[in-house]
Amino acid sequence: MTGRIPTEEEVIGYLDSLSNWGRWGDDDQMGTLNFLGPDKVKRAISLVEEGTTVSCARTVMFEASPDVPVPPVHFMVESGEGWATGDKVTTRTAQGATDFFGMIFHGYSITHVDSLAHFFWDGKMYNNQPAHLVATNLGATAESIELTKDGIVTRGVLVDAPMVRGVDWIERGEGVMPEDILAAEEQCGFKIEEGDVLLVRTGNLHRRNVEGPWNPREEGSTACQAACLPLFHERGIAMLGSDTGNDVMPTGYPNLTNPIHQVGIVGMGLWILDNANLEELAQACRERNRWEFMLSIGPLRLHNTTGSPVNPIAIF
Repeated sequence: MTGRIPTEEEVIGYLDSLSNWGRWGDDDQMGTLNFLGPDKVKRAISLVEEGTTVSCARTVMFEASPDVPVPPVHFMVESGEGWATGDKVTTRTAQGATDFFGMIFHGYSITHVDSLAHFFWDGKMYNNQPAHLVATNLGATAESIELTKDGIVTRGVLVDAPMVRGVDWIERGEGVMPEDILAAEEQCGFKIEEGDVLLVRTGNLHRRNVEGPWNPREEGSTACQAACLPLFHERGIAMLGSDTGNDVMPTGYPNLTNPIHQVGIVGMGLWILDNANLEELAQACRERNRWEFMLSIGPLRLHNTTGSPVNPIAIF
């Protein structure tokens, strides 16, 4: 679907024209999650009719691939292998199994939520906080994922962009446009509302499943185009999520490495869900011809971090 792609100058201008700095006070660190509240939670709960749950997370794998150059690490601290020898086990440590794992969750494979400490522009974070509040030794001393300790429960809506366009997936280097989102509303009979989590399926994960992994930095990736930012601001979404890293690659902008993240996070205070698995959710929505659902996201209660792995659950 065609549409006009804004110039870099226009996108940089969004940092001012779409800014939410000061909207909820000079000390605010929650950004667009301020759109949530008890009424929005109750509205989301009222959408549950069947009690059917669908995970929107990818399985965390521990193997390297072109899109996972630094894979998560997993090893067993204790295991049950000693029992296979037939020897009598007497030590207390042999009575169970324990694991260690570690990961760089920012990237292109792990489903995670970015906190507002994840990106900067011109030395600033959201709401005019100085970037140095994210320090190597202390972590994110402001706008940490810890602010979401009580969870994110709201209405989720799915825009299935390939279905709207009648294609298998959106091509790498090409973005989902505002026209795609508006067409999805018209075709599927919903309207994006204030406080929603907007999930945009590009078919990126489906393509990976069919063709295998690829290197987004070399071969490109799809996502919402920066042209969508004014629509996100107008509708007042609480969070944007997709089955990609949420920025078209290459961006086409010399000075903007991640326009959706930089304008969204820094200017709008928009929380972002990267690398979701929207395949089973899309199938569930098609089967029901229903594109809204309750969505529950519980980031880990991590101290001074710029995000968290998550397993978002859609509930029908």
